[in-house]
Amino acid sequence: MTKICIVEDDENIRGIVSYALRSADYETIEYDNGEEFLSNVTKDLPSLVILDIMLPGEDGLTILKKLRNASLTKNLPVIMLTAKGSEIDKVTGLDMGADDYIAKPFGVMELLSRINAVLRRGKQKENEQLVYENISVDVARRTVTVDGERISLTFKEYELLRFLASKQGLAQARASILSAVWDSDFEGESRTLDIHIRTLRKKLGPTARHHIKTIRNIGYKLGD
Repeated sequence: MTKICIVEDDENIRGIVSYALRSADYETIEYDNGEEFLSNVTKDLPSLVILDIMLPGEDGLTILKKLRNASLTKNLPVIMLTAKGSEIDKVTGLDMGADDYIAKPFGVMELLSRINAVLRRGKQKENEQLVYENISVDVARRTVTVDGERISLTFKEYELLRFLASKQGLAQARASILSAVWDSDFEGESRTLDIHIRTLRKKLGPTARHHIKTIRNIGYKLGD
């Protein structure tokens, strides 16, 4: 049975989420603080984590950073569930490696739908390897090499490159990229995309950077 951790200090919300998940045939483990969650998560790795931002002690973003920096949990799907619904909070969470972001109050059916979508994306990535010219993306290991040399990317830089590599040769509209990588089609986040493209090109180096093409009035693509 698919196991999901719920890290939420509000007992009522935690109970509602847990009940909905169990009704959908998920197994749940509940935590009301991040410290207990972090000390137990690697002992029996779940399939997904629902993580609140406002927690006693360490906040959810700090916990998310620790998950992404640890080898056993760097690929663990995380959905942020929080009362903070502003654009900056959403962008911060997604850029730090969250797979999705749901603001309270939320609908149970929407939550279940987003959980299913994140889990499906995770299964699709498991054994995938994407290669274009001198760029290689190992999806299972979440690593990128250029001319055989490994390069270091942030979570969203990697997700952006992986998406473009999976559609190589095909122009991708800005809205499509934002939807796939940031789970959003909000036009205000278009600048975030441009910044990530610029830093990604820089990290790919003088030859590989030219493989990412700007398609005027449309978006970007990898390859010809």
